[in-house]
Amino acid sequence: MPEIHPFILTIDYILGVVMWTLIGKVAMNIFQRENSEFFFMKVFVKVTNPLIRLFKPITPSFIIEPLVPLYVAWFFYMIRFYLMPYLLGYSVMGMLSFPLESEIAAEIYRIFGK
Repeated sequence: MPEIHPFILTIDYILGVVMWTLIGKVAMNIFQRENSEFFFMKVFVKVTNPLIRLFKPITPSFIIEPLVPLYVAWFFYMIRFYLMPYLLGYSVMGMLSFPLESEIAAEIYRIFGK
């Protein structure tokens, strides 16, 4: 992985964790109701609902309620893939995108690879 300033990595990690938490809520919602007493569902709801409320003005009304977190996660994906490299001055969109996932994949490969 190329040398990336720790501040940029921190921002990407935060955006990545938020994005994956929103995706996790959608996945968890397949198996649990939103008002479930299951501990992890309570955490997903408590952490993600403020973000979902923040994005409510730009969320189309035709999106069904269980998929709204996925719509909000899409914004975080777009920020990480397009806006971050643009703000950093890279001429290629997507360059250095997803260092969080790159490090996770490298670690998985190190553990289970040859």
